[in-house]
Order: sequence, then structure tokens, then C-alpha cells
Amino acid sequence: MAQEARLEDVGSGLAPVSPGWFVVNVGEAAWVRHDAFGGRCVFESSGRVLSERPDAEPQMFEQLGFTLAVLEPGKPTGMYHAESDQEDFLVLAGTCVLLIEEEERELRAWDFVHCPPGTLHTFVGTGDEPCVIFMTGARNRDGSIVYPVSETARARGAGVERETDKPREAYAPFGHWRLGRPDACPRLPWTAS
Repeated sequence: MAQEARLEDVGSGLAPVSPGWFVVNVGEAAWVRHDAFGGRCVFESSGRVLSERPDAEPQMFEQLGFTLAVLEPGKPTGMYHAESDQEDFLVLAGTCVLLIEEEERELRAWDFVHCPPGTLHTFVGTGDEPCVIFMTGARNRDGSIVYPVSETARARGAGVERETDKPREAYAPFGHWRLGRPDACPRLPWTAS
């Protein structure tokens, strides 16, 4: 029988600190934020989420990754890339532009995006309100990623200057993620009382 995971405050909300099943509300879960890429509720306890809890061991999901991204207008979710695993996305609130295979598509709440392995993509927030995207992706131990040079992505602030397969190189100009909720939190659906 599966055990219930222990959730503890890790500095920006609740995250699992032991293996097992759990239930957590987005408004109480742990968050990370970045000036260039917005906020992320990651649900699992990665090294990044546990940065203020060196006593806790990371608890990662083995088969699928889940993230709730909050983008301010004009901010990308990350650098334009393609992964060797499937990824899927559901816009829950706000608007954004999807950069996909050198095309741009306007998206709004309830638009779903499926990216088979090898699909080039990223998202950039648009409009006047935050954009909330639920993201999920398969996890393969031998997975790979590539960040190609793309003028379309560079024009939106989401492209690399030189192709790389190393995330550390792609994100080197942007600094680090830190614990905390996005600035937009007071305007998001889970904060309504």
C-alpha cells in the first residue's frame, strides 16, 4: 500500500519531503521565481525548491513532470527548445503566444498544445494580465534537449545566440531561480477568497 508523503514548508510553501502520494493546494504549494521567466509551482521538491532546506532530500516524480507557470506579459516560459520526450500544455488563464516550429500562434484560456518529441517550442505572455499554463512532460532517463538559433524566438526574447544542447549554457545570461511566488499572485484564481 502506498504511503502518504510528508509535506513541509520549504521556504516558499509546502513540498514533499518523503516519498508517497499527497494533496496540495496551489495557493499553499512551493514556488520558485525568476525575473526573466516568471513563476513556477513545481509540486515536487527539486534541489531548487529545497535550496533553503539542505536537510531534506529531493522528491522527484519518476515518470512525468508537472509545472504550473505564471507569465507576466512579454516574458517567456524559457528558451526556445526541443526535447526528446513528449510535452503537453494547457493555458488556464490569460493569453500568450506559442512559438512552435518557427511559427507563432496566439493562445487563450483553455487552449491545449501537444508537442510530440522533437517539437521546437516556447511561450511568451501577452495581454494585460498574467498567463497561467499547466505544463506536463514525460521523463526519460536518456532524454535530450536542444536550443537552436531562431530569429523568431530571439525577437521575443526567448532565443539563444549559439545552438547548444546544454541548459546551463542556454540560461547562463539570465541568473538563477529563487524561492518565492510570482508578483502576479494577488491577481490569480487560487488567491480569490
